[in-house]
Amino acid sequence: MIRRLSYLAMLAAVLGIAPSVLAAKNVVLLIADDLGIEQVGCYGNPIIRTPNLDALAKSGARFTQAFSSVASCSPSRGSLLTGLPTHQCGQYGLAHAAHHSQSFDNVASLPGLLGKAGYATGVIAKLHVGPKAVYPFDAELGPGAGRNPTAIERFTKQFLQQAGDKPFFLLVGYTDPHRDAKGFANKDYPDAQPIVYDPKEVIVPAHLPDRPEVRQELAEYYQSVSRLDDGVGRVLKAIQSAGKADETLVIFLSDNGIPFPGAKTTLYDAGVHLPLLIRAPGKGKPEVVNPSLVSFLDVAPTILDWAGVPAPKAMLGKSLLPLLDGSAPADRTAVYGSHQYHEVTMYYPMRMIRTRKFKLLVNLAHPLEYPSAGDLFDSPTWQGILERKDTQLGRRSLATFLHRPMLELYDVQADPNELKNLAADPAYASTVQELRAQLREWQKLTKDPWLVKDRHE
Repeated sequence: MIRRLSYLAMLAAVLGIAPSVLAAKNVVLLIADDLGIEQVGCYGNPIIRTPNLDALAKSGARFTQAFSSVASCSPSRGSLLTGLPTHQCGQYGLAHAAHHSQSFDNVASLPGLLGKAGYATGVIAKLHVGPKAVYPFDAELGPGAGRNPTAIERFTKQFLQQAGDKPFFLLVGYTDPHRDAKGFANKDYPDAQPIVYDPKEVIVPAHLPDRPEVRQELAEYYQSVSRLDDGVGRVLKAIQSAGKADETLVIFLSDNGIPFPGAKTTLYDAGVHLPLLIRAPGKGKPEVVNPSLVSFLDVAPTILDWAGVPAPKAMLGKSLLPLLDGSAPADRTAVYGSHQYHEVTMYYPMRMIRTRKFKLLVNLAHPLEYPSAGDLFDSPTWQGILERKDTQLGRRSLATFLHRPMLELYDVQADPNELKNLAADPAYASTVQELRAQLREWQKLTKDPWLVKDRHE
């Protein structure tokens, strides 16, 4: 403890700030891969078993109206780590293989900002953004270990030992419950007890057909979610065992919705309305359920606020720390979304504004058929739809899912499944105009290159 305090005092002197600012300010950011809000116990699913996430929710704040600004793996992570929407940070699509999307060289990120402030920074398993110069983690541990709870625990302990006396920022990028090449990688893992689900008991979301192959896939997905929960519990246990829990901000969230048609890669709520759990010792109170409209673009400003590090002016998000006591500020009236593509062949740019009452989607390349991600297209769920020549995707018409107009407007209070497009209804013309004006203003503030389409079209 003496060594730690002396390090913090010395660092504070170098940075010219009070030592109290640096004391007890660790950060753990836990990112699930393709976890929907309806597939977590503490968000109301009575079938799935997620005891560690449920316990985390009880120990801090659970946000019920939290939204990602995009529903694709790399773009979502780029936005989380820079506090900027995809069109501003440059992480347009997937970072790996032929997709090779990379963030702009000049953007600031959490590992860079916190590293300069004296933090030890590390990532375990999945990072999925680039280039390294923009995301300069000191330690990158366990690539490929994102489904193995025991390995994740081991790498967590290793990072904590390496961090020593420094305050730390640890990102744990789970691979679960993302699809594997086939299924959800539900095999035996060392020292991990699988939880198997009966397909008859799973809850089929409104955007999927209730078919045997869908239920079977959802049962496998549930098992992957429970393995994720085990991995979360092990990280939190390692933090506790190291004596760091009382000085560590913990944030749990998902990058996008479930890896099924109608959710992932879309800006419908099934793709972007996601779980967000935050525990900040000394801030707020336990068992808070906060209904404030919040964006994942608020996560980076929250972490910087906790660490006492100034946020770059380009970050328009606001810290969530003042909301951990249940406060619901009146100025949180809208969240925004920006999508370019998932895989490099899936160009379909969209913009979104969502209030408590309405959602407006602008499909900037609407003459194109909506593209399908490779893992979703090859899934038994989608192949079954094709083989049967279904005309419905759950409650939504398959034709309207694949062929979209430029504007979609939904009354998300009366129509939470976003089935009735009101954009062409004269009764809602003023609503469309007002929301479009707000969206354009946000696009201007975030320097959206796709505004050129508005000028020319």
